[in-house]
Amino acid sequence: MRTVSLEQATPGVSQLAIGTFDGVHLGHRDVIADAASVLTFDPHPVSVLRPSHTPRILTPLPIKADIIASLGVQELIVIDFDAAFATRSAAEFVDEVIVGRLAAAGVSVGENFRFGRAARGDAGMLAGDSRFETRVVALRELDGEVVSSSHIRSLIAAGEVGRAARMLGAPFELRGTVVEGDRRGRELGFPTANLVPDERLAEPGHGVYACLASIPSRPASGAVAAAVNVGVRPTFESGRGELIEAYLIDFDGDLYGGELRLRFLERLRGERRFESADALIAAMYDDVARVRAICASASFDGR
Repeated sequence: MRTVSLEQATPGVSQLAIGTFDGVHLGHRDVIADAASVLTFDPHPVSVLRPSHTPRILTPLPIKADIIASLGVQELIVIDFDAAFATRSAAEFVDEVIVGRLAAAGVSVGENFRFGRAARGDAGMLAGDSRFETRVVALRELDGEVVSSSHIRSLIAAGEVGRAARMLGAPFELRGTVVEGDRRGRELGFPTANLVPDERLAEPGHGVYACLASIPSRPASGAVAAAVNVGVRPTFESGRGELIEAYLIDFDGDLYGGELRLRFLERLRGERRFESADALIAAMYDDVARVRAICASASFDGR
C-alpha cells in the first residue's frame, strides 16, 4: 500500500473511503470494505478545531497505516489537517478534493461523518451529489453497544482491553522506543523492556496485562509472550513516574534504543503494593504462568 499526501494521490479513484478512522475499529472497517483508496486526516481534526478537547489517539498514523494496509487498500491518502484546511467549506471539500483532485467514482462514509467548515457537510450531502456514487454505512453495534472510538478509549483506560479488542477487530497496540529503567526487574529475576508513555496516546489503565510483543529489528523472533505492567511500581520508591514495563518471556537480548510493539490481550490484575519483594516475585511467577497460557491460544498477524 502506498501512503501519500493529497497532492501525490492517484486521481480516478474507483471507491474512496473517507474518515478519521482512529482505531480502525469494526465500524471503520465496514466503511473501508471494498475501497481501493482511503482518505484520512492527520493530526486528528479535533486537535486543530478544539485543542483542549483533543482525545487520546488510539492509532497514531504508522499503526493506522499498517492496519489499513492489512485490509487490502491500495492507497492511503493523508490530508495534513491544519488551520487553513479547517476553513474549507463542505462544498469546497467536495468540489476540490473528492471531485477535482481525486475524481472519485464512488465514496463511502459512516452515517455520522461530518466535514467542512463548522462541520456543515454530512453523509446526506454526499449522497445527494450526482457526480459520484455514495455508500453510507450504518453505525456498527456489538453486544448492544455502538462501536465508536470514544467508547473504545474508555474501555482501554479502564483496562478492559479484551472488550476493546473485540470492537477494534484486533488487540489494542502500543509502540515505543525501549529506554533504560532502574533495573529493578532484573534484580528480581524478571528483566523488563521499558517504554515511556506518550500522553497524547491512549494507554491501558494501571495493571498487569498479557501481551504479545514483536521486535521489528528482530523479525525472526516472531511474536513473544510478554507480561506487562503499566503503572508506577508502588512496591518500590523509584521516583521515575509512570512506565510500561514488558517482561518478554523466554527472550534474551538487549533491546535498548530499539522499537518494541505490544498488543494487549487481557488484563490479569490491577497494580498493587506488595509487603515485600518476595511477595511481589511470587505474584510475578503467577502472572507469567497465566500469560503463557493466554498467549499460547492467541493469534498474531506479525505487524
